[in-house]
Amino acid sequence: MSTKSNQPGRKFFVINEGFICKNCEHTNPPLAGSCRNHCQECLFSRHDDANFPGDRLSGCHGLMKPQKLDYKGQKGYIIIHQCLKCRHKSKNKVATDDNFDKIIELGKKNSPKKY
Repeated sequence: MSTKSNQPGRKFFVINEGFICKNCEHTNPPLAGSCRNHCQECLFSRHDDANFPGDRLSGCHGLMKPQKLDYKGQKGYIIIHQCLKCRHKSKNKVATDDNFDKIIELGKKNSPKKY
């Protein structure tokens, strides 16, 4: 499903559609009120967006591995992905229906070690 961007200056249609994950083959439904940019089960993404979430203008299409979890005030928790093909990094908001255990696991990878 395509919807026109409601953000000024964007001259493209945001693509919000379901997909089958190229990493784990999980079937992901469209995300209500936003654009799903990663698998809700394994958190992997695909390098489809070039400039803005949902623009689908990238020519790479490489698999993007979740690298770490970050927290940004009002935006909440953010997954940092890195493309396994071209090494591009991007940020995606955690979705409410993401696998919570995988989010916790990702957060533990980056937490400081206690001695």
